[in-house]
Amino acid sequence: METRTDDFYPTRLERPTPSFERKDPVVHSTGEDRREGPLSEPELEQYERDGFLVFNNFLDPATVRKFRNDLSAYEEDDSILRSEGTITEPGKQEIRSIFGIHELSDRFDRLTRDPKILAMVRQLLGSDAYIHQSRINFKPGFHGKGFDWHSDFETWHAEDGMPRMRAVSFSIALTDNTPFNGPLMLIPGSHKRFVPCVGRTPEDNYQSSLKKQELGVPNDQDLAYLADDHGIKAPTGPAGSLIIFECNTLHASNANMSPWPRSNLFFVYNSVENQLEAPFCGNKPRPEFLGNRTNTEALTPIERDEFQRTGSTG
Repeated sequence: METRTDDFYPTRLERPTPSFERKDPVVHSTGEDRREGPLSEPELEQYERDGFLVFNNFLDPATVRKFRNDLSAYEEDDSILRSEGTITEPGKQEIRSIFGIHELSDRFDRLTRDPKILAMVRQLLGSDAYIHQSRINFKPGFHGKGFDWHSDFETWHAEDGMPRMRAVSFSIALTDNTPFNGPLMLIPGSHKRFVPCVGRTPEDNYQSSLKKQELGVPNDQDLAYLADDHGIKAPTGPAGSLIIFECNTLHASNANMSPWPRSNLFFVYNSVENQLEAPFCGNKPRPEFLGNRTNTEALTPIERDEFQRTGSTG
């Protein structure tokens, strides 16, 4: 496959290619827009340096319980279990992820439009945004499998046609994140470099990659270099904690070997000025529940009456 002239981040190549510095800013807002958002200048500088931020107790326990009750109902709903957007663990019937969650529930949809969240999104992306993808991730006790190291942007660029690094992910824990139940691991500073990956992308690659990702995985040498240079962080905290991470930050998670399940809400915001194009891998676009191309109007905030929080940076 020939590289497109408008492709600033070539990947899924025939042979290994060195990593290179990103061509986009990390925080896209400037001037007054940067100063007036809810994130402080030290938090913005930390995000630019590390590629992620952590806020413990972003949602209060009562709100978390409501979401967990919804989750329990979804696990018993046959129509959801049979949906193409529901991914099970490899070789098992236990749920791994439910995609398009903001379209299943008014409660989840309202959370994506929370005024404080949207204000942070605007401050980071420098524009209005829409939901590129949403999901709930499950990692049951003893049996929950891990996720290999990857950059979300690499996949969204290659398989969805996201042109530039102007997206951000919000992950809210619905269970306590401990060192033992497979918490998210991130390589601080890895977002500053793009690591091209090797391998032609087959059609409908998502049908296998959502269970176990084998393409779009950085090589061991680049991973070792970045980890040796920056270390690895695995944020832990109580249910209701929030992790905000930049779309190119390399991350992974181990299997859950503990008896305690882990689950989280996951929302991806993409700038309205970064609309999807034809996938850069040359294939047809993935389904809408993975890469939204239809409802791309700017999200409008809703009242915060339902979402009380006692957030603290941690």
